[in-house]
Amino acid sequence: MGELIRDAAEGRFPAADGGFSRSTPWVPGVEAAVALTGHAVMVVDEHVTDGQLAALGVHGFGGAHDPRVAVALAGDGPINVLDVLLVGRGTGRGGPLVHRPDLAETDRAVHAGEWRDHVDVYGLPDPASTALATLSLGIGGLPEVGIQAQGGDADVLLEGILGRLPAGDVLVASVTPGNARSLRFFLRHGFVPLGSEQLWKPSRLRPVV
Repeated sequence: MGELIRDAAEGRFPAADGGFSRSTPWVPGVEAAVALTGHAVMVVDEHVTDGQLAALGVHGFGGAHDPRVAVALAGDGPINVLDVLLVGRGTGRGGPLVHRPDLAETDRAVHAGEWRDHVDVYGLPDPASTALATLSLGIGGLPEVGIQAQGGDADVLLEGILGRLPAGDVLVASVTPGNARSLRFFLRHGFVPLGSEQLWKPSRLRPVV
């Protein structure tokens, strides 16, 4: 999945064949549907067969995000929201951010820890500031950023996270489509949309179909 995202960031997308392919879950216990133009990638356990996915209506022209697909594959497990999948590029320029373990129990940091691996929490040097950015291993095992801030602090945080990555390295962001302000924020900082994604934690007590 990570290599596919890197390729898509370079403009090399899977063929828009209307079909779907598979990828291994990058975090144990987390599955996903990722939709690109005309092709979907199902990140599911090997015990879910291609035939079962097809029977659920999974395909590359939107079927992977039919709500019934996520409900069936999650079973009794939690389902995350549908997000736009965006990518930006590291700058290698560094920045003023510092580790802020005192912010590790905030909603943004806790949410990142529920769905991603190796979450680091960064913020501004002022201990009174509660603005934060998370940097973790997210979709496809790639670096993923989350921001909880407003105004100029948000700009400083995102530029600081981009500065921590080597120049040109891919950085992923997941943004709910209805959050237009956040979406415009990432676009303004050079992020580009690649597709959409939805995550869930399967608890399949009943057959998928």
